[in-house]
Amino acid sequence: MAVSETGRGVLRRKPVEQIEEGGESERLTRSLGLWQLTAIGVGGIIGAGIFTLAGAVANGTAGPAVLLSFLIAGVASAAAAFSYAEFAGLIPRAGSAYTYGYVVLGELAGWFIGWDLLLEYTAIVAVVAIGISGYFSFLLGSVGLDLPAWMLGAPGSGPGHRVDLFAALLCLLIAYLLTLGIKNAARFETVVVGLKVAVVLLVIGVGAFHVDTANYTPFFPFGVGGALTGAATVFFAVFGYDAMSTAAEESKDAQRHMPRAILYSLAVSMLLYVVACLVLTGMQNYRDIDRESGFSSAFESVGLTGLADVIAVGAIIGILTVMFTFMLGVTRVWFAMSRDGLLPKWFAKTHPRRHVPTRVTWIVGFSSAAIAGFLPIAEAAELTNIGILLAFVVVCTAVIVLRYRQPDLPRTFRCPGMPVVPALGALFSLWLITFLQWQTWARFVVWFVIGLVIYFTYSYRRSELARSGGGDTLPP
Repeated sequence: MAVSETGRGVLRRKPVEQIEEGGESERLTRSLGLWQLTAIGVGGIIGAGIFTLAGAVANGTAGPAVLLSFLIAGVASAAAAFSYAEFAGLIPRAGSAYTYGYVVLGELAGWFIGWDLLLEYTAIVAVVAIGISGYFSFLLGSVGLDLPAWMLGAPGSGPGHRVDLFAALLCLLIAYLLTLGIKNAARFETVVVGLKVAVVLLVIGVGAFHVDTANYTPFFPFGVGGALTGAATVFFAVFGYDAMSTAAEESKDAQRHMPRAILYSLAVSMLLYVVACLVLTGMQNYRDIDRESGFSSAFESVGLTGLADVIAVGAIIGILTVMFTFMLGVTRVWFAMSRDGLLPKWFAKTHPRRHVPTRVTWIVGFSSAAIAGFLPIAEAAELTNIGILLAFVVVCTAVIVLRYRQPDLPRTFRCPGMPVVPALGALFSLWLITFLQWQTWARFVVWFVIGLVIYFTYSYRRSELARSGGGDTLPP
C-alpha cells in the first residue's frame, strides 16, 4: 500500500545527515561554552519554584513530603532530560524539540510541536514578568514608595489597575539584551545566575541553623497521594533545559557540551530544590508556611525578618533568568522554523554583525509585553504547560524511534535504559497532562487549528524540503 502524495508531504522528514546551518544571513554564532550553557539551563529551571511553589505545595498538598514531590518530579524530568541530551549531541542545531520532531517523526509533527512552543514559551516569559512585578511592588512598598495604581497590574487584577507597566517593560528589556549578541547576553545571564545561586545558598545556609526536626512529623500529613499530587504541581519548576537546548547552534562544541549542560543544570537545580525544601519545612510547621512567600514566613517565624527583603531580591533575580532562558528558546524555535521555510524566511534573517535573529526577538518581546501588561497572571498562565509536556512526549518517543531506525549514528551521549527511561518520560508527561484544566485544552485546540490552517495554506508547499523535493518519508 503506497503512501499518498499528501502523506509524503506531511510525513517527509529531514535526514540527520543533511542537517546544516543556513547561509551567512541565516547563521548563528557559536560562542557559548559548557558553563555558559549550564548557567542558561539553571537560569531556566530555578525560579519562582524555589521561592513560592515549594511553600504552596508544602502547606496545602504534601507537607514535609514536598521533598519527595520534587524528587519524583526530578526523576521524571530526568527521563526526558536524557532524551534531550542524546538529541542535543546528535543534532546540534537550533530548534530543540521542533528540530528533533522534524528529523524523526516528520514535517507535520515538527510543525505541530514548534508552533505550540511559540505560544507556550512566549506565555511563560509573560507570566514570569508578572511575577517579578509583584515582588518589585513589594520592595518599593517596603521602602515607602507608592506607585500609581494604574501601572501596577492588568485590568481586572486590582482596583484602578490598567496595565502592568513594569512587567511589560521587563519583557522589552530581556528582548533588548538578546539582541546585543549571544555572547554578551550569555555573559549577563551567567552573572545573574551566579547571584541567584548565591542568594539561594545564603537562605539555605542561614535557615539550616534554625531547623527543628519536630516539624518533619508527620512527614505524610496528606498521605503518599499528596506527595504524588505535589509532584505533578512542582514538575513545572524542574524543566528549563528544553529551552536551553534550543541554543545548540550557538555552542562552541555542541555535540560534547550540550548533553553535559542539560544534565549538569538539572542536577544542580534539583540539589538546591531538595535542600531548600528540607530547610523550609524544618524551620516552620507546614500548616503555618505562607503559600505565596514560604521562605519569608519561615524566616519571620524564627525572628529573622530582615532576610525578607533579601529573599524578595533573590526571587526577582531568580525569575529574571527564567525570562531570559525562555525568550531565548522561543526566538530560536521561530528562527529554525523560518529557516526551514515553514514560516516566512524574513524571520530567519540575522543581524549582519551580531548574528542573532533580531526580528523575531523584538516581535516576541512586544508580544510577551502585551500579554504581561494586559492579562492577569491566572489567564496568562493558562496559556502555558501543555505544549511543553507534549514536547517532552515527542522527544522521548522520537529518541526511541531513531535509536531503532538508525542505531549506528554517531551519538556523543546515549540515553541510558533504552527504551524504558524515555518511555517513562513520555508516560509521566502524558499523566501530567490529565491534570490540566479544560480551559487550557480549549486554548490549545484553538491555537492548534490556527497552526493547521497556516501549515496547509503556506508551510506545506513552501518548506525547504517541499521546494527541493528532498527528505525521507516515513514507511507506509
